Amino acid sequence: MRYFITFSYDGGRYHGWQIQPNGVSVQEKLEWALSTLLREQISVTGAGRTDAGVHARMMVAHFDLEEFGDRSQEFDCQQLAYKLNRLLPKDIAVQKVEVVDNEMHARFSAKWRTYRYYIHTSKDPFLRTYSCELHYPLDFAKMNEAGRLLTGYEDFGAFCKSGADVKTTLCTVTKAEWVQTSPTTWYFEITANRFLRNMVRAVVGTLIDVGRGRLSLDEFCKVIEGKKRTEAGESMPGHALFLEKIEY
Repeated sequence: MRYFITFSYDGGRYHGWQIQPNGVSVQEKLEWALSTLLREQISVTGAGRTDAGVHARMMVAHFDLEEFGDRSQEFDCQQLAYKLNRLLPKDIAVQKVEVVDNEMHARFSAKWRTYRYYIHTSKDPFLRTYSCELHYPLDFAKMNEAGRLLTGYEDFGAFCKSGADVKTTLCTVTKAEWVQTSPTTWYFEITANRFLRNMVRAVVGTLIDVGRGRLSLDEFCKVIEGKKRTEAGESMPGHALFLEKIEY
């Protein structure tokens, strides 16, 4: 029987989602908690990978289990979610556990993923952990023009981390825009069917180059068309990036 777990986490003290040989990961903590409660070795498959320090307001993972207790399935799921939250560290929270069809896959069945990157333009001690502080003038109208251009492309090799083990750099981006939430706070929201490693932070860094006047819109397009990571902007810090939503 296959189970989906929907959960969230603060990635600040983790080396990303995926299990690492030399650092603590979110996947490691979740598998440990499940294995402890279910008294057998449990492996989970996540909807994607987040890098070190990146957060998730919504992450989904699945695991398979032949049998779970002798109580009703609905009650079992509720109890498992409750017990997971008691056992997991405070920076990982399970929202629900549910039974799904065996054909459902946390990663491959996902249709769309949405990320947000948060920035603020004046010093604020309460934002420093989850937002990137920037102090140079930015032309957000121009950055939004550039963001809309992303939806007209399919190959995003220019924003893929060098040396990443990917079979294709093709993605479908349906939305890419900057949203202002206060006089000094903004977030960049991007939705796509899949994301390459480090893609969102590289896109944001390149859009900021547009906003600073370092790249024109034509040059921005040439960066995308050139498919070279070295031509795109810097990768922005991970602490301001959130995986916001996954749609199935």
